[in-house]
Amino acid sequence: MPISNERVSTHPFLRGLYEDDYYPDDVLDRGRAILLALCERIERERPAGLAALYALTQAATEEFNALEAAFEAAGSEIETVAREEIAEDFGFVARAYGFPDADVEELIATREW
Repeated sequence: MPISNERVSTHPFLRGLYEDDYYPDDVLDRGRAILLALCERIERERPAGLAALYALTQAATEEFNALEAAFEAAGSEIETVAREEIAEDFGFVARAYGFPDADVEELIATREW
C-alpha cells in the first residue's frame, strides 16, 4: 500500500544516522522500512485516539528492539544519537497523522534501547 500522506512520503527518515558512517546503511534501511510500515498501518487502520496510536507505535518500537542485534553485528549500536533520531521520527509520524499531543516517550514506551 503506497503512503498517501505527502509529508510522510517525502520525509527523510533516519537522515542524521545515514549521514554518520557509524551506522550501517543496510541496518538503517531496515529501520526506515519499519517506520514506513508503521505509516502504512496508520493509514490503513486509522487509529481513533492516542491509545490506538500508541499500540501501533509500540509494536513498531519492538521491531526496532529486534534490530539491536543487527546493529551490534555490524559494529554499531542504538546509542544516544540513534535513540534521539529514532524517537524524533516517531514523533514526526504522530504529528503527521494528526496526533500533535502524542507523548514521544509513550510512543516508544516498549523500547529496550
